[in-house]
Amino acid sequence: QVQLVESGGGLVQAGGSRRLSCAASASIFGINNMGWYRQAPGKQRELVAVITSSSRINYADSVKGRFSISRDNAKNTVYLQMNGLKPEDTGVYYCYVDSRGFTYWGQGTQVTVSS
Repeated sequence: QVQLVESGGGLVQAGGSRRLSCAASASIFGINNMGWYRQAPGKQRELVAVITSSSRINYADSVKGRFSISRDNAKNTVYLQMNGLKPEDTGVYYCYVDSRGFTYWGQGTQVTVSS
């Protein structure tokens, strides 16, 4: 069964840090891109960060210098280290992986940043 399991969300004060993890099941192989989207209340889902199989990275302008994405291919896991969190970073964070023409999504994890 194909599954992405996210963890690490929660409540954090502004200026704080949080690390999200997303583990893809071993049945997913040949993974290309791995990344994170987020969706704030009343807003469209937006790309936060993506890392390719060759470790090329792109970030949304709003998180550059504060967030860091990484991956562990042996564990089929992608991470998002979030530092200097702001209230506007609040939302549901979804991980995804691209594998052989398919995109798989995590269930989402809530991150709430209090001011």
